[in-house]
Amino acid sequence: MTMPAAAPRPALFLDRDGVVNVNHGYVHRAEDTAFVPGIFELCRSAQALGCALVIITNQAGIARGHYSAAQYHAYSGWLRGTMAAQGVLLDGIYHCPHHPEFGVGPCRRDCTCRKPAPGMILQAARDLDLDLARSALLGDSVSDSEAGRRAGVGLLMLLSAGAAARPTPAADLQTVRDLDAARRTLQRWCAR
Repeated sequence: MTMPAAAPRPALFLDRDGVVNVNHGYVHRAEDTAFVPGIFELCRSAQALGCALVIITNQAGIARGHYSAAQYHAYSGWLRGTMAAQGVLLDGIYHCPHHPEFGVGPCRRDCTCRKPAPGMILQAARDLDLDLARSALLGDSVSDSEAGRRAGVGLLMLLSAGAAARPTPAADLQTVRDLDAARRTLQRWCAR
């Protein structure tokens, strides 16, 4: 007898710089990392709700030559370990190393992965068998939410803490002031 395939599960997609860690500009070393208050609680709550946890991050620092792909991957390994020590198990970390204007060598190009393009989200959905309509995305820029919108993510949240003047978000975008508000919004979304 064949067991039925498991249904695709929802995910919480997180931008990295500005959502997971404080964005000091081109963060790629452990000693330069400060976590955004509430990130571990948000992630543990999402896991308890059955969500996969996926980081999606533009990494123009690679494209611009500020750090290498190897340094980025070493940092991502450190990030996974540090989050795991806090009870947070990341299902995936996806990055875009390209920049259409300021990239160096093969990293200077238009691509389908750099947000606001949806490539990283769509790849994660294929790799991890995710239900995008039941998923949520939390970013700190309109390009994050636009990537989610193009991919068909059901709940789009924009972190507004400390935000300078930004364009008015679209009607389908929920603005949250901090990660505790994002956690409550996610809980309501999953309970509906």
